[in-house]
Parts: sequence; structure tokens; C-alpha cells
Amino acid sequence: MTGTAHRWRLTWSIALWWLLLALILWLLGTALGESASVTRCTASAALLVAIGELGDWLRRRWWADHTRRVRRSQG
Repeated sequence: MTGTAHRWRLTWSIALWWLLLALILWLLGTALGESASVTRCTASAALLVAIGELGDWLRRRWWADHTRRVRRSQG
């Protein structure tokens, strides 16, 4: 996958997760009677998506380092 195509796919993926999570938070708050504004829900969703993406990046980085070390030790 080219750099530009990968970047667009990642951008759309994160934006879709963010919007979906914001909608879920807003609907959940409305259903529970804790009416939060859409702005607050989108801010919370942005934070959760950022934490999730950071965790995914760290997991991929750890796995790449781990497999590199294992291959090196096997000779």
C-alpha cells in the first residue's frame, strides 16, 4: 500500500471510530438520563480513540521488537 493511500485509510478509520464512539457515548448518556452535550461526548471519544491508537502503536512496536529479538537469538 502506498504512503498516501495508507494515510487516507488510517485517517478515515480513526475518524469513523471517533464519530461512532461519540454517538455511542451520547446515546448512552441520554438513555441513562445523564444528558451530556454532543461536544463533550466528542471530546471524550477523541480521548478514548487517542488512547486506543497509542496502545495499538505500542503493541505493534513491542511485537516487532520481540520478533526481531527472537529471530536474532535463533541465529
